Amino acid sequence: MIATRLLPRLSAAKPAASAFASSSRLPTSSRAFSSSAISLANTLLYLEHRKGTLNPSSLVALTAAKKVGGDIHAFVAGDEGVKDVADKASKVEGVSKIFTSESPKYKGLHSEPIVPVLKSLVEKNSYTHVFAGHTAIGKDVIPRLAALLDVSQVSDIIAVESEDTFQRPIYAGNAIATVKSSDKIKIITVRGTAFDKAAEEGGSASIEEVSDAEAADAPTTFVEEKINQSSRPDLATAPRVVSGGRALKSADGFKKYIEPLADQLNAAVGASRAAVDAGYADNALQVGQTGKIIAPELYVAVGISGAIQHLAGMKDAKTISAINKDPDAPIFQVADVGLVADLYEAVPEMMEKLKK
Repeated sequence: MIATRLLPRLSAAKPAASAFASSSRLPTSSRAFSSSAISLANTLLYLEHRKGTLNPSSLVALTAAKKVGGDIHAFVAGDEGVKDVADKASKVEGVSKIFTSESPKYKGLHSEPIVPVLKSLVEKNSYTHVFAGHTAIGKDVIPRLAALLDVSQVSDIIAVESEDTFQRPIYAGNAIATVKSSDKIKIITVRGTAFDKAAEEGGSASIEEVSDAEAADAPTTFVEEKINQSSRPDLATAPRVVSGGRALKSADGFKKYIEPLADQLNAAVGASRAAVDAGYADNALQVGQTGKIIAPELYVAVGISGAIQHLAGMKDAKTISAINKDPDAPIFQVADVGLVADLYEAVPEMMEKLKK
């Protein structure tokens, strides 16, 4: 059972600072809850990885899990290189044990073969919580696990109030739902921008191999994975992002104005949904409610009006800079720095000044 309480957004500009000011002052290392059975908490963290590198979203999920308290174990699966990933994960601060399982069945990290192994671990070790990043893989694996365990899932959390109460955004981030789960096992995914990443040094977890005997035969077969290669930083984790909107008018305009500015700033390239739908930019570059949700140090919005769906994906950026010729554009309501100007004049001038 899940009970929900809605809290209105206090400000569209900087909700995190205002809505959670009181909780952010609590020391995270020794946080306890007045009505908590914190000493009984026992958490399993699903760790994602790619080519031997831990997914940053999993490290964010670990930070959220530490706020619940108790012992934290982790599970790493894959078709190859699992031992190397486990060695790295064992050094992550906050994890006491790493379970590993390596098998050709896990190629592509599909949920069908992995989830039965996760379910078995949860039941054998009586875990009270399961945490994972709110990623494409997490959104495939975790709901299936919740269904097999016959419990409700709490998705995309941004704050932990207690061992059974969490906050998550709804309505494109315009309201915050406080959700309390009465299920014996809490199944949770964590927004990748809501917490700091756990330190990758300082831990000394033990490693235990788990048999793949529980792994189910998947009705699907992994064929191939195509990844866009780019010399620019990855959009999901880049400290700087330059995004373009429909005002660029064409794909050529996007390449002429957005990409050079991004290169000048050593930034990733992003786009609004309107720009993606119009064919100006690749779908993988979309920032927003139906795209990537990011929180870079600097976000530069060029020719983006600021629809709430787009703001949902970038409003947690530390500094937001906007260029738009419409002084009433909603983007200026959340921007730290705004320039009312024609982008076709402003962007070349910016690039000239950046060269000096």
